[in-house]
Amino acid sequence: MSHARNDEVEIYHETFGDPADPALLLVNGLGSQCISYRVEWCEQFAAEGFLVIRFDNRDVGLSSKVTALYSLDDMAADAFAVLDAVGAQRAHVMGVSMGGMIVQAMAIGNPARVLSMTSVMSNTGEPGFGGGTAEARASLGAPPPRDRAENIEYYVARQHVIGSPGCWDDDRLRGIGGELYDRCYYPEGVAHQMMAITMSPSRDDALRELSVPTLVLHGDRDPLVDISGGVHTADVIPGATFVVMEGMGHDYPPQYWERWVQLVTDHARAATR
Repeated sequence: MSHARNDEVEIYHETFGDPADPALLLVNGLGSQCISYRVEWCEQFAAEGFLVIRFDNRDVGLSSKVTALYSLDDMAADAFAVLDAVGAQRAHVMGVSMGGMIVQAMAIGNPARVLSMTSVMSNTGEPGFGGGTAEARASLGAPPPRDRAENIEYYVARQHVIGSPGCWDDDRLRGIGGELYDRCYYPEGVAHQMMAITMSPSRDDALRELSVPTLVLHGDRDPLVDISGGVHTADVIPGATFVVMEGMGHDYPPQYWERWVQLVTDHARAATR
């Protein structure tokens, strides 16, 4: 098992592909373990010529569980510690949902290390952009499951609330729900990470000064972080490219992988050309 260290916090990480290739760091969303970036998807990115890095944010998976308050900037520092651990001085970074907030913080805090940024189904923290429906918000605040079986059904039900309509595969979702429970069940981490989001200020002013090549992706059926979050993110970042993922909710089912990989690959290659 490989862990990076940021002060007292240890961050689990793993890689796919050739270490000589440019690094692509994949950053997870709220309460999401690194295995949400499925192996097959990571391998698709690696086949395009990236050293793909996935990791568990603090308070989930195999990374440290933290009791003290922390911010998105602290989580960005964790991500840079992972890059240090794999020997990547610079990297392309892609973050989903809360992960999009983290990669924005990375680009703001240390732009020289970010070759390109892709922010997906996220927002800038500016009030009024990227809100969610009452049902979607309620799915985040539901009582935590009491055992493995409940966790599996909770995971499936939640994906039906926030996920991409027409892409649900309940057998696949049940398998993932069980895998997540077996690997690490720590619902307290969601509350800790939510606090990091809420205590972090709007990034609008800093993003308006950003010179990092940026791609913003957002599904037009996202009920948890409304597409206005993505539109606004692209509006405030100079030169950002905005792409609508038609029919996509707040998830990343296999039906979107091929297009997603191509968009990120083309963006990364253009950024370093």
